[in-house]
Amino acid sequence: MTDPDAVTICECFARDGLQHETAFVPTATKVALLERFASAGFTRIEGTSYSHPGRVPAFADASEVLAGVTHRPGVAFKATCPNPHAVGRALADLDAGRGAEELSFLVSATEAHTARNLRTTREGQWERVAEMTRLAAGRFRVVGVVSVAFGCPFEGAVDPGLVAEDVARFVDLGADAVTLGDTTGVATPGSVADLFGRLERTHPGLPVVAHFHNTRGTGIANAVAALDAGCRHFDSALGGVGGHPATIGYGAGLTGNVCTEDLVSLFDAMGVWTGLDLDAVAAASAACEDALGRPLHSMVARAGFARGAVPARSRGALA
Repeated sequence: MTDPDAVTICECFARDGLQHETAFVPTATKVALLERFASAGFTRIEGTSYSHPGRVPAFADASEVLAGVTHRPGVAFKATCPNPHAVGRALADLDAGRGAEELSFLVSATEAHTARNLRTTREGQWERVAEMTRLAAGRFRVVGVVSVAFGCPFEGAVDPGLVAEDVARFVDLGADAVTLGDTTGVATPGSVADLFGRLERTHPGLPVVAHFHNTRGTGIANAVAALDAGCRHFDSALGGVGGHPATIGYGAGLTGNVCTEDLVSLFDAMGVWTGLDLDAVAAASAACEDALGRPLHSMVARAGFARGAVPARSRGALA
């Protein structure tokens, strides 16, 4: 993707979204939703997680989900791996012809969040990540993820220099992209602009993915700040669902991701090309609400896309 007015949005409903749900969503429903996402034009889609099913039961069917979806050229399904055992499961699925195209490897920017979320120390997790990267080499596209990159629910402020060091460690390990996670929604447009600008200068050409949670209503503003700082890769979830795993308690309020519908609508109105079919996105939004049995948090899901205000350049085939 070379067009400066184009972005790639990774749809995260099926992984980051569902990890926060207390009721298990049937495998067939997940597969049907993933097919909708791909048909809407998403080229990167979080499909599932190889988390331990005892800790995150929402993904006990990870292998079945990846076996059920249609793997097609130009669409990458991503699975999260917290440890080397998870990468082993991903490799077994790949060898069986049903694997993910991308894997996410997680670190946290603070010791306290690492202990709570990954049950190890920061250095212990980096040792795991090095082993995971070695195991995955050449088989998957690897996405490094730095959680609590803008602030931690346990330790408070996070040094941007430390986050930059974590990004550099992922680069040294050969990661294809790095995601910055505002895990509990404490980032501001200023802090986002500073950090994304810094990484654009130190790692030009590295895809740095903006992953914002809308806990304090700043997610969309932060996405625009990242865009202005040069970011062209974003994570979001239909309906704004998600957050920490349902069995792990931290953060408060609405913990979910930036709403995909709202982000797509704004980018489209700004003339930023997403490559997405708006009608198909709207249908997928409704299907996600049906799957969870309740109205979700998107404003656009209630009001509709502002099609009449969209510049012709960005509408293209989406009109």
